[in-house]
Amino acid sequence: MQRVFLIGFMGAGKTTIGKELSEKMKCSFIDLDLFIEGRYHKTIRQIFEEKGESVFREMEQKILYEVAEFEDVVISTGGGTPCFYRNMDFMNKQGTTVYLKLSNEELVRRINLNKSTRPLLEDFSAEDLSLFVEETMIKRSTFYEQAQIIFTAEIQNITMIVSSLLKLL
Repeated sequence: MQRVFLIGFMGAGKTTIGKELSEKMKCSFIDLDLFIEGRYHKTIRQIFEEKGESVFREMEQKILYEVAEFEDVVISTGGGTPCFYRNMDFMNKQGTTVYLKLSNEELVRRINLNKSTRPLLEDFSAEDLSLFVEETMIKRSTFYEQAQIIFTAEIQNITMIVSSLLKLL
């Protein structure tokens, strides 16, 4: 029985890598944000706007605890998931946590490429986005660094990343 939690900042590749990794491991894949959206029939953005972040984080924890009961699964968490309600401790006890670590510069580059899929950031200038990533990483890195596996995911080749992760798992 395996349970792998992929953590890291938005744009780190958690979903892309998670899908490929789960395929190679012959297990299920769950994107926590998509699972929440399916359960509550609202986008993450709508939940934030209608209920606020604290209610969203409670919902997120509830769903995290639910999916952590599944066996043979790779779970891609939201970027903030490890930072609230001792979720990092919980994930470390429930399975293997993998932090997909990238430089702030690479995160900004990737987010800029897909800004249209990140409505909360689409109006940020390049400078504002860079500052946002830097400030948010300062707050989150202490949580991310508690992962059992810290994997530098700067390389672009998904196959190579997944192959390397499989050896570590």
